[in-house]
Amino acid sequence: MAYSKVLRQKALNYLETGHSAKEVRQVFGIALRTVFNWLKRQRNGCLEDKPRKRHPIKIDNDQLKSYIKKYPDSYLKEIAKEFNVDPSSIFYACKRLKITLKKGLILQRKRLEKT
Repeated sequence: MAYSKVLRQKALNYLETGHSAKEVRQVFGIALRTVFNWLKRQRNGCLEDKPRKRHPIKIDNDQLKSYIKKYPDSYLKEIAKEFNVDPSSIFYACKRLKITLKKGLILQRKRLEKT
């Protein structure tokens, strides 16, 4: 959980007024290591949150939608193989796009007829 910059500043101001790091920990309910990390970051001049890295999305939303429209009875494994990604990536992409891949009875019957 990330703490707000205001809380960080209040805790460090409390520390600067002569209180110990243990007292800061007890008053603000934060870990002792966190107090020292904030103090170190303040000395470096950057008390802001560190920017977090996010993995780029490999799956193009439009391509995925068109593939699912073309092959509505395909399984996650099949779609993942087509897009060269893990099935969990397809699952989360479908979730993000609010697409459900539930198989209806009609599709199941068609699949059985093919075999």
